[in-house]
Amino acid sequence: MKKPGAASWIGQVTAYAVFGLLIGILSAWPTSARIAAGQALIKLSFTHAGARLEECRKLDPAEIAKLAPNMRVELDCSRGRVPVVVELKIDGAVWYRGSHEPTGLWGDGPSVVYEKFRVPAREHHVEVRIRDSRRETGFDYVASKTVELVEHQNLVIDFRPGEQGVIFH
Repeated sequence: MKKPGAASWIGQVTAYAVFGLLIGILSAWPTSARIAAGQALIKLSFTHAGARLEECRKLDPAEIAKLAPNMRVELDCSRGRVPVVVELKIDGAVWYRGSHEPTGLWGDGPSVVYEKFRVPAREHHVEVRIRDSRRETGFDYVASKTVELVEHQNLVIDFRPGEQGVIFH
């Protein structure tokens, strides 16, 4: 078997050097900014299951007895859920209004909300309204906050029903 010569080693080192240089150049160029100068980003991002489409029905003892032993429960609940309606106001103007359908094969999963808004970097009054019930009008949760956004800042608006409600991160 013939041993590799000096030319082979030099060719290999040159190929690795060119490859390394190419990776270095492409990792730093072209430059891109996700948010333009003088701008900030507001993200409305949460997952939440709305109320059931129908009230659960309490089964009487005779109905429970007819069920198989492993299926005996006191309540009969439909699987479907209502869509979650979200409205976002920034400085008094409506920036977003949307209805988010529940996920899942039977429409019984949570609704997923993810929206991004580029705004000027300055003080803003942000108001979030959420409806997750069967009511036709109005909102179940309303929260507002005045925030000072600096250039390239990300403000994330999350939602945790119960004690926390709407959270501004």
